[in-house]
Amino acid sequence: MSAMRGAAAYGRGASAYAKVGVESAVMSASPHQLIVMLFDGAQASIRTARIHLEDGNVAEKGKAISKALDIVNNGLLAALDAERGGEIAERLASLYDYVARLLLSANRSNDVESLNQAEALLNDIASAWREIGDKAPGQ
Repeated sequence: MSAMRGAAAYGRGASAYAKVGVESAVMSASPHQLIVMLFDGAQASIRTARIHLEDGNVAEKGKAISKALDIVNNGLLAALDAERGGEIAERLASLYDYVARLLLSANRSNDVESLNQAEALLNDIASAWREIGDKAPGQ
């Protein structure tokens, strides 16, 4: 029993340490880096959803897809500035809406291909975003 308590305490400690690491990274990140972190989180959630879908774990698949949807809708989409971003922001909004619909379809139909498409689209946008960051002054 003592070993189990030790493992549980270690798990809580590791989780707390990881949370502090993420919070520190967020607090010190530039706006550009925050968007990269959102892409990373959405893509990780989609990969997690795929694993749970393939394992038949419907509840965890749903949680992972919900997390990806939250990041896309309340992170990436919400970060767009239509006034300053103009047509690019409009197109990104349309892409994010499409990604959200793919995720909903994947969840509803247990469709791996919809997850793959959503991940590929986010990967393309994230790659372009990272490239912009590499070329930005002061980065």
